[in-house]
Amino acid sequence: MHKFSKKFWLGCVAVGALNASMAGAQEAKDQDAVELKPIVVEGKAKKTAIDAPTVLTERVTAKQMQERQVDRIDDIGRLDPGINYNRTSDSINIRGLGDNRVLTTVDGIRIPWLDDGARGVRGGLSTVDFDTLSTLDIIQGADSSLFGSGALGGVISLRTLNPEDLITEGKNWGSITKGSYDSSDRSWSVNQAFAARANNTYVLFQGGYRAGKERENMGDIGGFGTTRTEKNPAEYDQNNLLFKLNQHVDGGHRFGIAAERFYQDEDIHKLDASSNAAGTSGTYKPGSFWENKTRKRERISATYDYDGTGDAWLDQASAILYWQRQELGNDTRAVRRTYPIGNYRRDNTIEETNVGINAVGLKEAELGGYVHSFKFGVDGYLSTVKQAAFGKDNCNGPNDPGCMFLHTNQAEMPKVDGGTFGLFVEDQIALYDNRLRITPGLRFDWYEREPQDTPLYEKNPMFSGYPADSSDSRFSPKLRAEWDATDNVTLYAQWAQAFRAPSSTELYMTYGAPGTYLQIGNAGLKPETSNGFDIGAKFGDDQFGGSISIYNNYYRNYIDTVSLSPEEAGVPGEYAFVYKYVNRPHVQIYGAEAKAHYAFGNGWRTWGGIAFAQGKDTDEDVYLNSIPALKGIVGLSYATETWGADFAMTAVGRRDKVEYPQSDYNKTPGYATFDITGWWEPKEFKGLRVQAGVYNLFDKKYWNAVDLPDPDPSGRPSSIPKDYFTEPGRTFKISLTQRF
Repeated sequence: MHKFSKKFWLGCVAVGALNASMAGAQEAKDQDAVELKPIVVEGKAKKTAIDAPTVLTERVTAKQMQERQVDRIDDIGRLDPGINYNRTSDSINIRGLGDNRVLTTVDGIRIPWLDDGARGVRGGLSTVDFDTLSTLDIIQGADSSLFGSGALGGVISLRTLNPEDLITEGKNWGSITKGSYDSSDRSWSVNQAFAARANNTYVLFQGGYRAGKERENMGDIGGFGTTRTEKNPAEYDQNNLLFKLNQHVDGGHRFGIAAERFYQDEDIHKLDASSNAAGTSGTYKPGSFWENKTRKRERISATYDYDGTGDAWLDQASAILYWQRQELGNDTRAVRRTYPIGNYRRDNTIEETNVGINAVGLKEAELGGYVHSFKFGVDGYLSTVKQAAFGKDNCNGPNDPGCMFLHTNQAEMPKVDGGTFGLFVEDQIALYDNRLRITPGLRFDWYEREPQDTPLYEKNPMFSGYPADSSDSRFSPKLRAEWDATDNVTLYAQWAQAFRAPSSTELYMTYGAPGTYLQIGNAGLKPETSNGFDIGAKFGDDQFGGSISIYNNYYRNYIDTVSLSPEEAGVPGEYAFVYKYVNRPHVQIYGAEAKAHYAFGNGWRTWGGIAFAQGKDTDEDVYLNSIPALKGIVGLSYATETWGADFAMTAVGRRDKVEYPQSDYNKTPGYATFDITGWWEPKEFKGLRVQAGVYNLFDKKYWNAVDLPDPDPSGRPSSIPKDYFTEPGRTFKISLTQRF
């Protein structure tokens, strides 16, 4: 049990209960409620204060997701040129930042991005089935008063289906049945969602299943060994379940419970890890190396929403209490051809369990002759992170000299209990008949990480006692101004600070052995902080409109791994190399984004967008490999009541500004790909929709720059051939959806 958990829960529950009790005490009145702009999808489900967008939010409707066939997280890059999915690390990249510097939430619950630090078990953001979603919100840049640790680059906010989304007016039930096929990994999927209501009680059951093979690439070298560029053969299956129960109560109250489970299992035949051919030297027998990857996420949550009508205390409130666990695992099996000859196995896992609460309140009041919209809230969670590495080798005993460097049946870090807590308040002040809005905000974040007694960690050959606790706190202010220059043009500027606490891996990982090599954490790491500046404009309406923004972000104590001498790393002895997590003093990322759309004629529409970013370690004068290339998307569509078609081009510039310019490995050429999609909704079959698309129409060979693995901290590029990371050639998708 966390030693600080009692104080933590008293604080969180007190603030959350205050919001709920204030809302519950109100009497319904016929006054106008504060109008909250809808988020992304115009469904029947209640939109709560916690979901309210800002001028930095890109709204993607459920219809747009369907039309562009955004079925999985790796499709997200087609929605916005400033968004990229990093398949290697299973993370979203926004404005040149990825991994745990972009916050991803599902129904307001943050999804942890995990990394064991040494054995390649990392990711976690793909543990969401996109068929469960009704909303995808992209927030570019930091909004410090609303989001806490991890939202340096931005936020991907996902909302799963509610039963109210499926039940149309005048009905007591609704359902969605969907089947699809994707040739990029030869996968097929089925999905079923069903919702029903009885008076003011709404219930939803949803389930999905997907099975497929390895994702195609443009590599053309097969066989065994490290020269292989074709993808390793693989088969996977995944399933998910979602249950929700919502109870509406007179007075604008809604109570809900939800349960969700996602599981993916993938078997990979690692031909590139085997020897080149029988009879040659190599570590593993040809064809003997198999890897099993598992991804699992479970959560249970209880929610409360209040939508008042201008009451004395609160206009809106929202709260969620949740438990969530995420587990990642890599299990490998092979037969060694070098000592210790024989069976080889590794079972590497990392998991994080969270128990937390989020609560937000909204109140509009007139003070000093001006209308103030106050938003305030609390979020906090307790966490437990565990990592383990089990294995089996054909050794003669625990002191076998040939087995001293195998690092098995141990943990690279202790079990870590932690607490994260945040409070925020902001006040949107309306001036000049609401044409000018000034929004000051302030957030306080605190975290603590406590290593626990862990017998498996004590088996680590570098164990010499438990590392120290890590704790820090930070106030993050922001100031935003919005001016409606005309009825259809809004200019804005924002300054915001942001914050990211170091992860348990960054603090406490210890991989290696005396006299060999080391990869170590740093219990003295400081949290990352940023100062961000945004200026921009949004203009137009549904027929013609767009946006433009320019940003400049300065980061301090940017966490990275570097190569050090044993003396510099503070470890006595002789080591071949030592890698250690450190704080880079100063990093800068700046860029610009623009989007526009125009509807014309009878059913025609065109759209486009472009995103540019540049980033450097300004002390070392080196570029960052996390910065994507210049990217633009242009599309043209035509739609009638029963059918439509889209044609889109994605053009990406070359990337040659990388951390180690002497190597071409992380440099990528420019390219352009073309996609064409179409849909049909026959009047004879109400609720039926057939959707199909062809992607990379001209079979172009190209790389997504952020997919390429970074060089090691000494500058050596990855040993995996660059062509292995090419994207698929020409592929197609088809889906059938039936709504009732």
